[in-house]
Amino acid sequence: MLKEEKIEDRIKSIAKLFLEKSKNKKINVISHFDTDGISSATIMIHALKDLDKEFKITILKNLEKEFIKSLPKNDLILFLDLGSGSINNIKDSEIKDVFIIDHHEIPENTQIPPQVKIINPELHDKQKISGSGLTYLFAKELSKKNKKYAKLAILGMVGDTLEKEIGNLNHDILKDSEIQKKRGLLIYPSTRPINRALEYSSNPFIPGITGNTKGVLELLREIGIKPENGKYKSLIELNKEEMKKLVTAIMLRNPQSKDKEIIGDIFLLKFFNQLEDARELSAIINACSRLGYTTTALKFCMEIQNSKKEAGIIHTKYKQHLISGLKIASEIKKEYESFVIINAQDKIKDTLIGTITSILSKSSLYKEGTAIISMALNETKNKIKVSARNVGEKGRNVREILENIIKKTGGEIGGHKFAAGCLIDKEKENEFIETLKKQFEIEVIKIQS
Repeated sequence: MLKEEKIEDRIKSIAKLFLEKSKNKKINVISHFDTDGISSATIMIHALKDLDKEFKITILKNLEKEFIKSLPKNDLILFLDLGSGSINNIKDSEIKDVFIIDHHEIPENTQIPPQVKIINPELHDKQKISGSGLTYLFAKELSKKNKKYAKLAILGMVGDTLEKEIGNLNHDILKDSEIQKKRGLLIYPSTRPINRALEYSSNPFIPGITGNTKGVLELLREIGIKPENGKYKSLIELNKEEMKKLVTAIMLRNPQSKDKEIIGDIFLLKFFNQLEDARELSAIINACSRLGYTTTALKFCMEIQNSKKEAGIIHTKYKQHLISGLKIASEIKKEYESFVIINAQDKIKDTLIGTITSILSKSSLYKEGTAIISMALNETKNKIKVSARNVGEKGRNVREILENIIKKTGGEIGGHKFAAGCLIDKEKENEFIETLKKQFEIEVIKIQS
C-alpha cells in the first residue's frame, strides 16, 4: 500500500492537502469516545479554532454503517481514532472528501479509494502510537503553534497504555510536552493518598485489596505505613524503604505479577495549573465518556474550570461501577481450557465491558495466552457489545477470531491483534457464543497438532 513512504512524510503531505481541501468546506470531525479519541478531538478543536474554520464535533462509541450513510456528502469528513475498519462503508457512502487519522488495524485486502486520505502506521512501519499522537503531529503540521497541545497526546498515549513502548514518534511528542517523568509503582493517582489509590486500583487489579477498604488498611499496617494528621502519604511521597515494602506486599498478594509489570514510568503534567498524574487525568476523561458525559470529557480535556468538579464526581461514580462490574464478572464468568466467556447481558453497562475485560486481562487471575471474551447488552440499540482481550503478548489473534465469527453472524468490528471488539445484533447472541466456542476449539486443535 504505502509502506515505502515514511509516516512523517505522509503526515506532512496529508496536512497540506487538508488545508487546501478545507478552504471552502464545512468540516465534520468524528472522534472515538475513549480518552484517546477525546484527546484527539480536543487537539483538533484547538487547531481548527486557530485556523478560524467552521466545524462540527461528534463523539462516537462505534462507527456504524448507517451513521456513515447519514453524513453530508459535500462536507469534509475527518475521522479521528476510528475509521480504519470502516473504509468499505465509507467508500459506499459516496462522501467526496474523507480524512482518517487512526492507528487501528485495517482489514486485510481493503482497497483505499481515492477520496479517502489516511494516516495510519499500519500502512507504514507499524510503529505503536496513539490516535491522539498522530492527531497532534498532524496539527503541528497545520501550525507550529499547536506544539503547546503535546500534553494532550500524552493523555491519549497513556489512555491506550502505549507508554511502555515509546518509539521515535512518541519520543518526539514527549520532548514537545515538557512532561515530568518519574520511576515508580504503577498505581494511580500517584499524587493522591495511597489508601485511596490502592482501594480503587483496577490496573493493576490486586486481589483482596481492590475495592476492599479493610484489606487496604491491613496491607498498610503490615508494612508500617501510618497516616500523619489523619492522612496517608501519596505514592510519590513514599521513601525508598516504604516503596520497597509496598511493592513486596502487592507482589505477595499478586504472585503471578512481575516487577516490570507494576514498576514503570509515571508521567506528571500541568493540568488546571496543578501537577497531576497523567493516568488519573486519562481515567477521568475516560470515565466521563463511558458514562455518557462526552461534553464534560471534552471540557475537562480543554481545562475549562467549571468542568473539573463535575468530572471528579463522575469519575468517583465510574470507579464504583468498575468495582461492582468486576465483582459481577467474577460471579458469571465461564472458564474453558484456553478462554473465558463473560456474558454480562444487562448486568454491566456496555460502555464499561471493554474496560473490565482489559483489567481482567492485566490481572494475575489468568495465565498468559488466555483469551477473555466479554459481552454486554446495549438496550437502546438492541445490540451486544463484545470485547476481546488476550492475556499477555502471546496467544491468539482475537481480532482475527472475531472477524471469522462476524462473517457468519454479521456485525461491526475494530481493534488490534490482542485487543478487539465488535457489535452484533441481540438475536445473534446464542449463535455468536456457539460459533465462538467452535472457533476456539479449532484453535486448540491447531496448537496441539
